[in-house]
Amino acid sequence: MTSTEAAAIALQDHAALWSAGEISAGEVVDAACDALVAGLDTPGLRMLAACTRAEAGYDVYDLLPPALDELGLILHPVADVAAQEAVARALARRVLSGELKPWEVTFRIHQRYGHELPLTQRLAELDELYALLEDGDRAVDQVNAEVVAEARRLAAHPGVPTGPADIPS
Repeated sequence: MTSTEAAAIALQDHAALWSAGEISAGEVVDAACDALVAGLDTPGLRMLAACTRAEAGYDVYDLLPPALDELGLILHPVADVAAQEAVARALARRVLSGELKPWEVTFRIHQRYGHELPLTQRLAELDELYALLEDGDRAVDQVNAEVVAEARRLAAHPGVPTGPADIPS
């Protein structure tokens, strides 16, 4: 994966997480800056990246959708299943990058979607399994490994453009 592809995926993830209230608008602006540094460049992305932290809370609402659109990325309406799945994939990638612990992703997914989202059903089940285990239990390592495997499955699920022709540079 090229750096521009990775930056596009990161920006898409930040947009989904922000839309769901998981991260701040300032973090979206940071992702826009990272995307510019990685080589993505559109007028809307530049405007988004230029926001100050004080402006971000207000301006991201207006600047993010056109910036994503220029890059061929999508910000799904919050109530759509596609938006929920985008959040799940973004959280899964955070586990794989080490930003979240395995139990944190199962907890967040289970709290947010329960057993209602088919894509994350197994993570909700694993969250319930964590509740039955004790600290230091060897089974925790096994559940962690299963969560990471499930995170890999979710992260590989299509959700953003994957070819260089799909992402403007």
